Amino acid sequence: MTVSVAEDRPLSRVEPNHADLDRALAELGDSARAFARLPPRDKARLLREEVLPRVEASALRMVQASCHEKGIDAAAPIAGEEWLAGPCTIASNVAALADALDQIATRGAPRLPFRAVREENGRTKVRVFPMRGADGALLSGFTCDVHLERGVRRADVRAEQATFYRQADPEGGISLVLGAGNVASIGPMDTLHTLFNEGRVVLLKTSPVNAYLGPILEDMLAPLISRGFVRIVHGGPEVGSYLASHRLVSHVHITGSQHTHDIIVWGKPGPEQDARRAANDPVLKKPITSELGNVSPVVVVPYLYAEDELWFQARSIATQIVNNASFNCNAAKMLVLARGWAQRDLFLDKLQQALGEVRPRKAYYPGAEQRHASLVKGHDRVRFIGEASPGVLPWTMITDLDPADAREPLFSTEPFCGIVSEVSVGSDDPAEFLAAATRFCNDTLWGTLSASIVCPSILEDDPVASAALERAIDELRYGAVAVNHWPGLVYGTVTAPWGGHPSVTLADVKSGIGFVHNTVMLGRIEKAVLRGPLKTFPRPPFFYDHRNMAVTAERLLRYYARPGWGRIPAVAMAALRG
Repeated sequence: MTVSVAEDRPLSRVEPNHADLDRALAELGDSARAFARLPPRDKARLLREEVLPRVEASALRMVQASCHEKGIDAAAPIAGEEWLAGPCTIASNVAALADALDQIATRGAPRLPFRAVREENGRTKVRVFPMRGADGALLSGFTCDVHLERGVRRADVRAEQATFYRQADPEGGISLVLGAGNVASIGPMDTLHTLFNEGRVVLLKTSPVNAYLGPILEDMLAPLISRGFVRIVHGGPEVGSYLASHRLVSHVHITGSQHTHDIIVWGKPGPEQDARRAANDPVLKKPITSELGNVSPVVVVPYLYAEDELWFQARSIATQIVNNASFNCNAAKMLVLARGWAQRDLFLDKLQQALGEVRPRKAYYPGAEQRHASLVKGHDRVRFIGEASPGVLPWTMITDLDPADAREPLFSTEPFCGIVSEVSVGSDDPAEFLAAATRFCNDTLWGTLSASIVCPSILEDDPVASAALERAIDELRYGAVAVNHWPGLVYGTVTAPWGGHPSVTLADVKSGIGFVHNTVMLGRIEKAVLRGPLKTFPRPPFFYDHRNMAVTAERLLRYYARPGWGRIPAVAMAALRG
């Protein structure tokens, strides 16, 4: 366990005591105002010239450490998962922030491309992907738009960008970032967002699940640590609780479970927590933002799909289930299909086939085996795919859930293991189905983080079906909605915001409050909407069956770390060999 301090001081490898934590916070406090007032150009230079090379240099260690802990062969293509979700995304985030800060220095706000901002049906939307020069080459045919809250007009968008940098003499402050244990990039990227979007220095507490990344994060963020802008500590709930309530901490950000969030905010479960919640009297009386998971739905619009279209989507959804052994807050967890859809059984068989191509993975996240057992119990229609062994769970499909059963645990509990369930609603009429599916997702499923809709482009050309699709996208209460692809791509763009829908309250927080990433620094966000083709060629490099995933991801990291059009062909060639 460590407390990170300046580079010229030794790093302690013991659990930090209160004196250690007090000292770390005091050192951050000494630097908070200086960091807040550091010119954007200097922040950009710090990121581009010092942090980005450290991310690239530490990348292999991060991947190897993550693979070792998760039971992945670091030399196999599937190790690409750790390249993509770890250093590759961190490098992209650092590079995008550096660009944004340079643009703030030059023009007062991050640049938005010509015609990026538009108004449609009373809603202001901002295109944030493709944004950088190579985005279109790397993900051809994909777009991501940010839908702003109702009432925001086109003329308001630029005035509300980068609001921190519009302050004359900001004081700054200290944020506590309680890191996630599942994905290597979450903690450092939440730290980067808090630093460079919000202007506060950061104490990052890692999760005990992946505290093994601590020394690597210390190397990656060394330029920020040496200047007193970041401290990294490790420890359990007691450390987190002490820090959250500390008088020097002005803001808390947590990625984890709603249970953990509610203990921090409202106190221990029981009568006192209930009374505090009812009286709106939280224990933690300071701003808190959060990202807390989701029962992520995949809504499949009924249609007579071609065989290759069904197979592509089966592999896409299987990827969303198996990636990171399904320990992702945006993993596909609930298939929402249409009653009477002629291809339902064929689609489920193809999904089972795709899952059968992936060997079950180590269930490395604490409590996974118990959650799996409790959620499978009592269900008759269960398909186990792959063999279980000590510490390894089979992929699991549970079908034919009753959408009217309000007591169904799978509707209210995020499995956080390799379970995907199925429910059928509405009818085989696309417009009627989309309306029923939207109601079901909003009113029955727990969470507000991310959802996806599978819909062929030919239906988007139909006026009735197209209007129903747009209405569903608009009405779904999720912070990210993806059409035909994994909402995890919204996370991966880094230019787009990532977080739960803003309809929640502190007392009923669901997937959390606030957005991170958002390197274009938009304000008053409601959701990000990503769109892509029903089927793509070549296969996306994050698909479980991409034979060159690791090579493609490593080359993509090198591109983000040292961008240049000359590196794009190498990335493209690696992707084509998948």
